[in-house]
Amino acid sequence: MMDLLKAFVVGGLLCVVGQILIDKTKLMPGRILVLYVCLGCILGGLGIYKALEEFAGAGATVPLTGFGFRLAEGVMKEVDNTGFLGIFTRGMKAAAGGVTAAVFFAFLAAMAANPKEK
Repeated sequence: MMDLLKAFVVGGLLCVVGQILIDKTKLMPGRILVLYVCLGCILGGLGIYKALEEFAGAGATVPLTGFGFRLAEGVMKEVDNTGFLGIFTRGMKAAAGGVTAAVFFAFLAAMAANPKEK
C-alpha cells in the first residue's frame, strides 16, 4: 500500500507542476512536454532520477520525465560500452518499450473513439 501512495504522490506532483505551468505561464503544452523529457535526461545524467525512480516506482517511470531518464540511461550505458557513437544508438533502444506502448495504445484509442467534426 505504501508503494502505491509513493507512486501516486510523486506522479501527482509531476502532473501538478505541469498543470501550473500550463495555467500560469504562456508555455504551450508541447514545450512543457519537451521540458519534462529534458528534465528527466538532466536528472538522469546527474544520477538524481534513479533515486526518485527507486522511491516512487511507476510514479516516476510513467511520466515524460521517466522517458527522458530512460533515454539518458541508455545513452550513458552505450557510451561506456562503445564510446562516442553510443550517443546516437542506445537512447531509443532503451526507451523502445515505452514508445511502442504509446503508439499501440494510441492506435487502440483511435479505433475505439468516435470522433466528430465541429
